[in-house]
Amino acid sequence: MFSVYVDSDSLPSRQREVLLRRLCKENCPALFVADRAVRDVLRTIEEHTAALRAPYRDKLGKDELKEIRSPIRFVVVETGTNSADDYLVENAVAPGLCITHDIPLAERMIEKGILVIDDRGNVFDASNIRERMSQRAYMAEFREMGLYVSPQKGFDRKDIENFSNSLDRMFFSLKNNWK
Repeated sequence: MFSVYVDSDSLPSRQREVLLRRLCKENCPALFVADRAVRDVLRTIEEHTAALRAPYRDKLGKDELKEIRSPIRFVVVETGTNSADDYLVENAVAPGLCITHDIPLAERMIEKGILVIDDRGNVFDASNIRERMSQRAYMAEFREMGLYVSPQKGFDRKDIENFSNSLDRMFFSLKNNWK
């Protein structure tokens, strides 16, 4: 089975909702990492655990029920540059899927053999990550010189749909290639 690794600090709530629904439906292992608590993830883990335990409430003892848990985990790391990224990279094992819009993190995960998509559904792999890193460096240089301010486009319905479709493709690919 594959695992999903999520840079939760930057994943918008609507994309998290799509992802969490899919993880619960598939009962898929996932690791969410952030430098603060993310309530919807914690609530989903509790609800998923309760749903997994429900059929066994009358059949198992308390200790046995406690062993049944959602495979979704959430870790809060200390605030600091790349602390969440470092934790994700240290704990990622292929096969897997990482969800982040952090290009340097995407590059590090790809080096570990992890598939990567961002919060808009763009897929990063060995064939395009170097170009994205170059673009990132180029834009950073412009910003430092005060020549370019990157407009932050909000998320719309199409972005959520693209993310959901990419997530479906990645799950399909991982399930069929890593049985």
